[in-house]
Amino acid sequence: MANADVALPLTAARLVTAVDILASRDADLAAIVARFGPPPLWDREPGFGTLLHIVLEQQVSLASARAAYDRLRVAADPLIPVRFLELSDADLLAIGFSRQKARYGRALAAAVESGSLDLDGLVRLDDEAVHRALQAIPGIGPWTSTIYLLMVLGRPDVWPVGDIALAESVAHAKRLGHRPDANEMAGLGEAWRPWRSVAARLFWHDYLGRRGRPG
Repeated sequence: MANADVALPLTAARLVTAVDILASRDADLAAIVARFGPPPLWDREPGFGTLLHIVLEQQVSLASARAAYDRLRVAADPLIPVRFLELSDADLLAIGFSRQKARYGRALAAAVESGSLDLDGLVRLDDEAVHRALQAIPGIGPWTSTIYLLMVLGRPDVWPVGDIALAESVAHAKRLGHRPDANEMAGLGEAWRPWRSVAARLFWHDYLGRRGRPG
């Protein structure tokens, strides 16, 4: 039975509605929409491959993580846990995994393969339970579990306080004069409940748009 506390996931239509609500409440978000239009949904397919890709994105550029992920998909085809576990340390280093991320990837693959992490079952859990399930795996912290909630499960009200690009965009839009730390980001995010995931998309949209890479 589904958990009654699980919020309905964002869809393209719900995203548009939420953007309109936030823009009506916040002039700075309205200015982002006026300049760049509404943000993409940026949804991702659920499952092992996507979660591993998010692990690769930790503390590196999205482009370098994508390049490593593309090489991984060639080396492990299909990209399933048992196939990943067959890759040697040398294979993973050649693909672009650091030694630390290779350990994280193996821990994730082992957890999914053994059934101790049920990725398909996450959709039935509330946000806090998803955080607990994912963060039980070595190498998965609050940022990774929040991104999975936001982009894969489509939860409407999660806020990745440790995301550097998000913090930089908030600083710019709100004219803070400094990049807010995680504690300040948590406080700032309260203004955009219950649509913090949509606010995050708007700020990322602004971050990319100002660099000539909208969407």
